[in-house]
Amino acid sequence: MPVEPEFVVPMMEAIRRWSGVSVPNAAARQGLVDFEGLMAELAALRGSMVFEDEPSSFEAALRECKEPGQ
Repeated sequence: MPVEPEFVVPMMEAIRRWSGVSVPNAAARQGLVDFEGLMAELAALRGSMVFEDEPSSFEAALRECKEPGQ
């Protein structure tokens, strides 16, 4: 069995304390192991994504429907 990241056991304990639910099985525990990679991917995006860079689809639709001259 591969060595788990150090945060897995403390995270399992935090989940149990917060929700009263223990990690139920090996698949759930593996999900916590996979969490480390997800957090690394999100951290790599930090600073590169800005909410205002691309308007929401509703705002874009309003702009497309706007009458000329307004």
